[in-house]
Amino acid sequence: VPLFSRDCRGARKGFSPCPVLFQVEGQLFSRFSGGTQSPFSLRQMSFPKGLGHLTIMVPRKLLYVRSNYLFGSRCWMIRFSTEILFKSVSFRPFSKKCDNADSEPLENEELLNNLLTMGVDVDMARKRQPGVFNRTDTNEQDLQTFLLSKGASIEVIASIISRYPRAMTRTPESLSNRWDLWRRIVTSDLEIVNILERSPESFFRSSDNLNLENNIKFLYSVGLTHKDLCRLLTNAPRTFSNSLNLNKQMVEFLQEICLSLGHNGPTDFVRKIIFKNPFILIQSTKRIKANIEFLQSTFCLTNEELLSLICGPGAKILDLSSDCMRRSYRNIKDKLSSLGCTAKEIRKFVLSYPDMIFLGEKKFNDKIDCLIEEKVNISQIIKHPRILDSSISTLKSRIKELVNVGYDLSTSNISLLSWSQKRYNAKLKKLYIEQNIVLEN
Repeated sequence: VPLFSRDCRGARKGFSPCPVLFQVEGQLFSRFSGGTQSPFSLRQMSFPKGLGHLTIMVPRKLLYVRSNYLFGSRCWMIRFSTEILFKSVSFRPFSKKCDNADSEPLENEELLNNLLTMGVDVDMARKRQPGVFNRTDTNEQDLQTFLLSKGASIEVIASIISRYPRAMTRTPESLSNRWDLWRRIVTSDLEIVNILERSPESFFRSSDNLNLENNIKFLYSVGLTHKDLCRLLTNAPRTFSNSLNLNKQMVEFLQEICLSLGHNGPTDFVRKIIFKNPFILIQSTKRIKANIEFLQSTFCLTNEELLSLICGPGAKILDLSSDCMRRSYRNIKDKLSSLGCTAKEIRKFVLSYPDMIFLGEKKFNDKIDCLIEEKVNISQIIKHPRILDSSISTLKSRIKELVNVGYDLSTSNISLLSWSQKRYNAKLKKLYIEQNIVLEN
């Protein structure tokens, strides 16, 4: 009769000798590996009379079970490690978590009514930051009064709260202090309102005004001018919500890159990169490093060439993830190679206008195909890569208009395909006049 039953798999090596228990003719025996048998009194075990078998709950570290025949009786043997056998086991009663709808925090009804009166898109705000609606200490009316005093319209205030409802948790004092710090950089209240309308998170994301003040002082100390900070605040305001240490890490990293490439003016180097790419301070140093290494190894750039690239036209693409940059470049290379371009031409094409790497694979391929279909030579595209900035619809409409006035794209300058609309219209008008003169003659 099986004394113990348990289905286990495997056995761990390295355990000390373990006892083996079995029952034979009413006696309980213990046998150690290499030892002798010794009887144990069944009375000590307190087995109920007539119990055919005993099932024991054991830890998961139970090693294995096997069957054998001893003294003509079949039994089951269980091997434990000594650590398990003599270790006390703790028990925990079963528990069930009961959900109670009544225990969920209720939304602030007064807040909801105020927001509806203010014209806020409550559904949008609730999706963005639902926790705000459970608070009882919001300052939506103070926020509205404050922003109205700075020249914001009711519609702009509603839009700000709809997209970033956490703005309502800022106190009037905190808002006033933060506004004064921003005014050290921006020349008018209206400019700040325009930034908030575009990116409310940049102003309301943090209430740590001391960190903001320290960031402003630090960025001035590394050579950035008032104009540079104004550009940062206008284009990448999240820079000032970064912790001071995070901004320091990026600036120090850029200075190290500069020195490692043999440039002796790290301050000027950092200023140039930030001016070309104001978003660089909100990127990770790991990403920037990977992209710089990719550019240098892929295009076999000298230190001087690399410095010129990342301080100039290549500064913007440092924002991309390294995987995205690699995929985009691979696609450009494959597409141009299929059209007969040499490795030298492809290198010149990308380095002269690295912004091409921002284009997705499909967009790049479709634009190239569109130009080829319109009889534009691939060599012309290589010389004028900026034309790929224009959308496919713009390219098609302009090509059609130019052909109608007798402009030969296969032999003429195609750069006007990427001109501003005002400049292009002036050129088109001039071409119409020239065509009419020719027809009259």
